[in-house]
Amino acid sequence: MIARELLGTAHVPDGEEMRLYAHDRDFMIVVGNNELMSTRQNGSEIALATQSLARIPNAKRPAVLIGGYGMGFTLRAALEKLPDDAHVTVAELVPEIIQWARGPMQAVEAGCLDDPRVRLVMADVADVISANAYAVGGTGYDAILLDVDNGPDGLVRTGNSRLYKMRGLRMAKDALRPGGVLAIWSAARDPNFTQRLKAAGFNVDEVEVRARSNGKGAKHVIWFATV
Repeated sequence: MIARELLGTAHVPDGEEMRLYAHDRDFMIVVGNNELMSTRQNGSEIALATQSLARIPNAKRPAVLIGGYGMGFTLRAALEKLPDDAHVTVAELVPEIIQWARGPMQAVEAGCLDDPRVRLVMADVADVISANAYAVGGTGYDAILLDVDNGPDGLVRTGNSRLYKMRGLRMAKDALRPGGVLAIWSAARDPNFTQRLKAAGFNVDEVEVRARSNGKGAKHVIWFATV
């Protein structure tokens, strides 16, 4: 049996410690006893990008905000679908996540962070959203893709909950262009959150997706909330 190898640790501001492990050819990021993300299970992260962009087919020079780099699966899937004149902002709060991407996980990162369409912002995505929502003459986003924490039921950082409260959802709505989509990944269903999205003025499509790209694995949920 091949043992897991600890490659690094990161302390999340106001949250739990993350640990990066290598196991054979795979990588995983663990919080406590919970596997937060893994290279073995990327299907729902890819779907977060592809199904969001499918909902904005007529966007001109599309502007996309991705909250949480993770292991980069959502970003790479978005770049494969977006035109050359697109703009993608990636907001990542934990510096070690990017260090791991450019270090031991460089083969997984595959140069996506250096794509000329990409702007990396080391900040809380909630702050990036609010800055755009309140900016005078802000251009807004065609899509906001959030894979932050474990979804509305937070696991890593208590501060992430503000994204999923009514005020956070309304700020996201204000930061979207007409016809834009707010897409939110979650490890599990949350009927109360579905109702909250609707109360915030969104049209909501709740989609169940498999964790693995081959259609197997655990069932995750993505909310596609359009304006």
